[in-house]
Amino acid sequence: MSEETGNTGVTAERAADDRAARAVTAAEAVLAERFPQAIFAIVAGSILRGEGTETSDIDLVVLYEALPAAWRESFHFDGFPIEAFVHDFETLNWFADQDMAGGCPVLPHMLAGGVAIGPEPVRAEALQAEAQRRLEQGPAPLTPEIRDGLRYQITDLVDDLRDPRPAAEVRAIAAELMRPLADLMLRGRGHWSGRGKWLPRLIRRMDTVLAERFDTALRHAGAGEAADLIRLAEDELAPHGGPLFAGDRRTAPPGARRSGNLAG
Repeated sequence: MSEETGNTGVTAERAADDRAARAVTAAEAVLAERFPQAIFAIVAGSILRGEGTETSDIDLVVLYEALPAAWRESFHFDGFPIEAFVHDFETLNWFADQDMAGGCPVLPHMLAGGVAIGPEPVRAEALQAEAQRRLEQGPAPLTPEIRDGLRYQITDLVDDLRDPRPAAEVRAIAAELMRPLADLMLRGRGHWSGRGKWLPRLIRRMDTVLAERFDTALRHAGAGEAADLIRLAEDELAPHGGPLFAGDRRTAPPGARRSGNLAG
C-alpha cells in the first residue's frame, strides 16, 4: 500500500469519527431542546458505526417514564436528518417484541448498538445490555405458518419467472422475490433477517459464498435472465419442503367483514 493510499484511509477514518462525534453532540442538543423530560436516549445509525453517507440519518430512541402513546417523528437538526422513536418502557417492549417476533429486530439493534445519552446513563446501559442479550439468543425457529407463507410467496413468484416475459417484468418479479427469499435464507438458518440494504449485508455476514450467489442471481435477473434466480430459490426451498401451491389455505379472521356497496 502506498503512503498516499494509507494517508487517504486515515483521513477518511478520521472524518467518519468526527462526523460520529458531531452526531452525538447534535443528538444531545435535540434531547435537551425537544425532549427535556426524557430520562435518556440511545443514538444509533450508520453514522455512529462509521459507515454513514452524506444522506444518512441519525436514529434516536427517546425514553420517558410514561407516555400516553409512542410516536415517531422526523426532522432536521444541525445539518443532520433525524428520526426520533419516542417511547416509554411499555411501548418500547411492545414494538421490540413485534420486531423480534417478525424476525427483523430493527429496534433492538438500535438499542444494543447505539450510544447512550441523557441524565440516567445507568438505566440506559442496562437496557442496552438486555437488548444485546436478546439479540444473541437469535430468532425463534420458523413456525410452520411463517415457513409455509414464505414457501408460497417464493413459489408463486418463481412460477412467474419460468414463463417467457420482457426483461422489465423479470426485474419487477425479482425485486418482489428478493425479500421473502432472503428471509428464508436467513431465518431458515437460524439468523435474524432485516430490511432493504440490510438483507445482502446480513447474508454476507452469514455466508460469503451464498451472498455472492444471491447477488449474481439478482444481477442476472436485472438483465432479464432469470435462470440463476430460479435455481437459487429452488435450492433454498428444498430443505423446507420444496415449492408450495396446492394445499395452501389461509382462513380470514372472523372480524374481517363489513357491509357496503359491494352487494348483490
